[in-house]
Amino acid sequence: MLLLTHPSMLAHEPPPGHAEHPGRLRAVLDALDGMDLQRREAPLASRDQISRVHPRNYIEALEPAFAESQNARVRLDPDTYISAGSREAIYRAAGACVAAVDAVMVGEDEMAFCAVRPPGHHAEPMTPMGFCIFNNVAIAALHALEAHGLSRVAVVDFDVHHGNGTQTVAEKDARVFFASTHQAPLYPGTGEANETGIARNVVNTPLPAGASSAQWRHAMETKVLPALDAFAPEFILVSAGFDAHKADPLAQMELVEADFAWGAQALREIALQRCKGRLVSTLEGGYDLPALASSASAYLAALQRA
Repeated sequence: MLLLTHPSMLAHEPPPGHAEHPGRLRAVLDALDGMDLQRREAPLASRDQISRVHPRNYIEALEPAFAESQNARVRLDPDTYISAGSREAIYRAAGACVAAVDAVMVGEDEMAFCAVRPPGHHAEPMTPMGFCIFNNVAIAALHALEAHGLSRVAVVDFDVHHGNGTQTVAEKDARVFFASTHQAPLYPGTGEANETGIARNVVNTPLPAGASSAQWRHAMETKVLPALDAFAPEFILVSAGFDAHKADPLAQMELVEADFAWGAQALREIALQRCKGRLVSTLEGGYDLPALASSASAYLAALQRA
C-alpha cells in the first residue's frame, strides 16, 4: 500500500488548544512506522485540479488570507484558521489525494492512504468550514472521473461528522456516489436520511449519540455496503475519520479499533469485486491521539489483510 504525506502538513498551525493540531498527524505517522507501506511525498495540487470542485474565484479569494497569515493567523470561519505554513499544507493535502488516484489507476498499487491535514470533507465549493479549506476527497473523486475517464466513483465517509461538502458535490453529479455514517444531531447539522441526491446516489445513515459498535455495523451492513455494491463503482474513495471512537472528545459514539478494521475489510471486499481493488483512503477527523493512532493503524492493517 502507498502512503502519501508531507512534512509541510505539520506546519499548518491553528491556535494553541485547537482540536485539529499537528500532533494528530504525528501520532498517525508514528503508529504506521512499522507497517509495510511505500512512503511518498505528496505533491502540490494544481489549480486546475482543485477548480473541478472549488471555483477559481474561491481559490483566488484565499490568496490575500494566505498572504496575511504570514504575519498572524487568519480566521476563515469560527473553527477554521490558517497560519504561515498553511498554504503549502492545504495544496499538498489535496495533491496527495490526486496523486494517490493517479498511482492506483496506473497500477502502482491497488490501495493508498493519504495521511494529510487539514482535513477536507466539510469544505463546500465556495466556503471553508469545520477545519477544512479544500475538499480533498471530492477533488480526488472528480479527478478520477475527468482525468482517467471513469464513469462511477464512490466516496464512503465514516467520520463521526457528516461530510456536507462532499455531499454537495455528489448530490448534483450522478457519477459520484456518497455514503455517510455519522452522529446526529451533531456538527454540521446536515446528513438526514432523506437527502438522497440527484439519482439516489447519496446514502445518509445518521446515528444517535451513544451508538454502539453493533448499531454502526448494522447501518453499514444494511444501508451503506449494499448501496455501494449496487452502484458498481470503478473506484472507491474513503473519508477515513476516526472520531466515532468512544474516546474521542468531540462526539459521543462508541466505536473501537475493531470496528474500523471490520469496515476496512468490508470495503476492501467490495473494491476487489467491483473495481479491481482500487481503494484510496484519506484522513479526516480523530481528536484523541491514542485512539486516532491505534484506529488508523488497525484500519490499514485490516485493508492489507483483506
